[in-house]
Amino acid sequence: MANSPRKSTSPKTKANADWWRGAVIYQVYPRSFQDTNGDGIGDLKGVTERLPYIASLGVDAIWLSPFFTSPMADMGYDVADYCDVDPMFGTLADFDEMMKEAHRLDIKVIIDQVISHTSDRHPWFIESRSSRNNPKADWYVWGPAKPDGTAPNNWMSIFGGPAWEWEGQRKQYYLHNFLGSQPDLNFHNPDVQDAVLETVKFWLDRGVDGFRLDTVNYYFHDKELRDNPPLPKDEDDAPGLDAPDVNPYGMQNHLYDKTQPENLDFLRRLRALLDQYDGRATVGEVGDGARSLKTLADYTGGGDKLHMCYTFDLLGPGFTPTHIRDCVTAFQTMVTDGWVCWAFSNHDVIRHVTRFIEGPLEAVRVAKLSISILSALRGSICLYQGEELGLTEAELAFEDLRDPYGIRFWPSFKGRDGCRTPMVWSSGQDHAGFTTGKPWLPVPAEHQALAVDAQEKLPDSVLAHYRETLAFRKAHAPMIDGDMQFIKTKEDVLAFIREKNGERLLFVFNMRRGPQDVTLPADVKVREVLALPGCLGAIKGNVVHVPTLDGFCARL
Repeated sequence: MANSPRKSTSPKTKANADWWRGAVIYQVYPRSFQDTNGDGIGDLKGVTERLPYIASLGVDAIWLSPFFTSPMADMGYDVADYCDVDPMFGTLADFDEMMKEAHRLDIKVIIDQVISHTSDRHPWFIESRSSRNNPKADWYVWGPAKPDGTAPNNWMSIFGGPAWEWEGQRKQYYLHNFLGSQPDLNFHNPDVQDAVLETVKFWLDRGVDGFRLDTVNYYFHDKELRDNPPLPKDEDDAPGLDAPDVNPYGMQNHLYDKTQPENLDFLRRLRALLDQYDGRATVGEVGDGARSLKTLADYTGGGDKLHMCYTFDLLGPGFTPTHIRDCVTAFQTMVTDGWVCWAFSNHDVIRHVTRFIEGPLEAVRVAKLSISILSALRGSICLYQGEELGLTEAELAFEDLRDPYGIRFWPSFKGRDGCRTPMVWSSGQDHAGFTTGKPWLPVPAEHQALAVDAQEKLPDSVLAHYRETLAFRKAHAPMIDGDMQFIKTKEDVLAFIREKNGERLLFVFNMRRGPQDVTLPADVKVREVLALPGCLGAIKGNVVHVPTLDGFCARL
């Protein structure tokens, strides 16, 4: 391990123990946020420098994508040392300064915890691969070759091809659900669980407020290494969410390579550790096709496992009232005592403005309507850096790609680099003020025009709308953790009531390309129209008129 841990800088009080419930979390992708040393890659000092901007948005927490020591084969999601900062991003002292400044600004800090797999350069794996009888021989998932020399079973890597890699020293295959350089840890071994929890404790002692758990349902595998069956032709496995449809990964029913029942006991161990620290929280990433909500319910129910999870349900192309209503209803039906974190964008998917728009003039309207809807849903919400500027997906040339996933499946799938381009701060500076050097990914000209300094001057900008909407949300308790009930309306309208402690708020959103008149049910009586930021909906009698891609809010 690196330097010894220091005391927590986060206040330990019972009062803030549930801060995560209904929280607004802002995801920072450090290598694309702010570069302070001119190497073209963002760093922790850059995050610290921009924390006042993040605070100005009105968010409760930041989620930092990985900054750990790594060969960067998968941009840091291949960890070689869980308890140190990669020199690319700075030092542990830089992390401590960032934590101190974040807490001064009343911002919680959530860090990525990538524990389903390590880098093949992690000391654990180097030892494990050296022989079949070393102390860490069983720390990773090893399997014998079949008599014909092929892999132990038919499991697929989500990054393409078989999920097994031959290792000559041991004359065995090892499992990798992602890149071949990301071997999977064997969580059936209690020593592995203990070692992983020690790395979690390292950061808890350092004062972090929580963890985003990467691929949280991938920790355990089937001990018998049984083949996955094919996905039945008539079964809806949420195609394109866990993997794009060009990837044969989606042709299997993933019964045995992930989401094993043993995972629940490990999550209980993890929660027991966090419960020793006041006010710490977990948010898990669940990619489990059509079973995702069932898995989310299992992982967050009972109050003894994860605090909340997110799925890929709203990270796809669907932006209709029916889709959102179905997702939320399914969650509320299935997850009786758990909690969800909703998001439209993150570092793994095409930016939602690009996914949702149907014409070049709609980007601003879609960006504004998206946060209006997201902020009104029941659950916590996660924003991805740059969405508050209305950034679209960047179109990159093949030679600019850095994402191995995109390089592998180009051109049918262009990978994730298009959503990972640098944050744009200044419209008048080279590379939009992100770096003084050559950025690791290019800054699109259309993004530069949407830079923070340009939008700060415009009262009706997407940035201003985000700030006003999040302030509105914070001022109305039903929006944080109140109950939610849908109202039956026309197909293109999303309408629901949020309620807490007797306060009832009505929301009506027109997701159609054209104005809508919505007749409210007889038992829905508007007492006061509220100024939902940027929304021009109005009511006359019991009929709400909502312009194109707009909304309406009232107190009942």
